[in-house]
Amino acid sequence: MAQTPSGILGAIDGSVGTVTGSRWKETTYIRLRNRKRRGTSSAKQIDVQLRFILVQRFLQTMNSLLKLTFKKYAAEMTEFNAAFSYNFHNAITGRTPDYEIDFTKALVSRGELPNAIAPAATAEGAVVYFRWEDNTGSNTAKATDNAVMVVYCKNLNQTIYTTNVGTRADKAAQINAASFKGETVETWLAFLSEDGAEASNSLFTGELSL
Repeated sequence: MAQTPSGILGAIDGSVGTVTGSRWKETTYIRLRNRKRRGTSSAKQIDVQLRFILVQRFLQTMNSLLKLTFKKYAAEMTEFNAAFSYNFHNAITGRTPDYEIDFTKALVSRGELPNAIAPAATAEGAVVYFRWEDNTGSNTAKATDNAVMVVYCKNLNQTIYTTNVGTRADKAAQINAASFKGETVETWLAFLSEDGAEASNSLFTGELSL
């Protein structure tokens, strides 16, 4: 029998419906359960599978980033699973079978470090420009915090990001998105402390056409 001591999509031991949990070196992993079909799936199972695949497909494009931006929420699970859990519960919109990610609610970074004030993104050609107001000194915000700029293309299901081209004090930075030229993209801004130990919640900075 499976156990879910931390609730659904928390630490899972065994299988719960179509989701299987396992542990390796004190880390919990979740995945869709692979098994031979014994009949048609129930409507509820199909609904869970649709939402699971939607979130997994989105987050897999930025797995290396999540290892940096979801550290604080990776207790007894991977950073990816921590991000999955949050977005599964908070960033899905629509009705079955037409679910979508609500990018305004999705988090690509999560933590207690303050984000900047009034972040915004604009595009010129294939370059995405991020701007924000410096709020150094607000709680734990420091001038040396590194800006995290994230650009996701739904049509290509690809993400590009950078974590080391601008600081909070710079109030602006840019990322070359030439690989997305001609596409529509979603953008977020977040911050990491200089030592990488702390992250902010990401803020959605809009949809842009490149």
